[in-house]
Amino acid sequence: MKPVAHISAARKAAFDILMAVERGQSHSDDLLRGKAVNALSAPDRNLATALVLGVLRWQIQLDHQLQVLLKRPNAKLDAEVRIALRLGAFQILHLDRIPARAAIDESVELAKRAGHRFASGMVNAVLRKLGATRFDFSEETPAELAMAQAHPAWMVERWVSFSGMETARAICRHGQRQPELAVRLTTPAVEAELAEAGIVFSPGALLTAARRVVSGDFTATAAFLEGRVRLQDEGSQLVAELVSTGLVQKVKSVLDACAAPGGKTLILAERNPQARIVACESSAARLEQLRHRLADYSDRIECRLADASALTEDAAFDLALADVPCSGTGTLGRNPEIRHRLRPEDLPRQAERQRAILRAALRAVRPGGRVVYSTCSLEPEENEQVVAAVLAETPGARLVPLKGCIEALCEEEILTHDGAEKLLQSITPEGHLRLLPGAFPTDAFFIAMVERIV
Repeated sequence: MKPVAHISAARKAAFDILMAVERGQSHSDDLLRGKAVNALSAPDRNLATALVLGVLRWQIQLDHQLQVLLKRPNAKLDAEVRIALRLGAFQILHLDRIPARAAIDESVELAKRAGHRFASGMVNAVLRKLGATRFDFSEETPAELAMAQAHPAWMVERWVSFSGMETARAICRHGQRQPELAVRLTTPAVEAELAEAGIVFSPGALLTAARRVVSGDFTATAAFLEGRVRLQDEGSQLVAELVSTGLVQKVKSVLDACAAPGGKTLILAERNPQARIVACESSAARLEQLRHRLADYSDRIECRLADASALTEDAAFDLALADVPCSGTGTLGRNPEIRHRLRPEDLPRQAERQRAILRAALRAVRPGGRVVYSTCSLEPEENEQVVAAVLAETPGARLVPLKGCIEALCEEEILTHDGAEKLLQSITPEGHLRLLPGAFPTDAFFIAMVERIV
């Protein structure tokens, strides 16, 4: 009898995660941090992560390359067969260190074990042909750029129309790379402690408290487990820093309207040590995770189960952060499946909820209080159009240009000098701040500040 082909633990885990994502059962980020992946050895965990994120990033192009090699190009394939083909294709085309034979054999076996033995010959034949086929992709037109960089054509066409071809190209290329690993140090002494553990950092691109990880696993250190070094994108850190900068009066109360997972809430607590903070979250499960993360501040942070769009407080807070749920198109490198799930018609629905949250946050701050509105979206409907719509219907509010806040952060040595210079160049004509992928080693962020004046 022919021996049964082996399937590595990493490929089996990647297949299961990709199937769950395909069926809409969960997000890749949650699954890659789950028990099944954590139980793998470090090399298998790294390979499973690379396979999942790589397949999701390149899926549009992989499907095109595979489709043209099918005997019947319009044939509808079962989900398990599609995933097995994508896994094999990604390894053959994008991972130089994996032998093509191993990628093909294990993809064939994955299809068999998923109940599609009849399709195993097709998987084998198509992947063999793929390795011998040359594909050339141009980036001259939006449609060509979309295929070359494996993004939905409708997204790329929007970005080209808003920002031009070069910016759209930079956005797409950023979405195909693994994001830089950024951390936040609570004190300068933490860096020396981690250096003794063999962790190597480089300076942050924007913030003096941020570092980019060069080498070493800091997640097993006491500093990480005790919360003295935190994994957090620099753009996310910047949002929280902007909330309370440049204020003359002492802040007594802060609202974090959409607080989970809590990284920004921690910065608000650190920067406003005398303030009472209300951190809202609409999901009960995420609220429990938030409470656990903020446990050291339980004496002055109230974690509240609440829908941020339905808050009833009036003039109760000095400051508010409305880091609203959004499409996430500025995080496609970190969350690649968004490009497969999002549809153009989702944007107006998101914007309606975002306007409601901003209105509620403005009601919740006292006259003279400020709201920072932010998203990790590239889409105008979720960004400047939301702010403009709420200001148009709220005569008692005004826009605060962010130039002065950035300069204040630089004077306070919270921003690096180079970071401040680059941010000043990224202020929009309206006074908002837009961090574009490719321009900064961060996720994309849109940030606006609004003051309640009556």
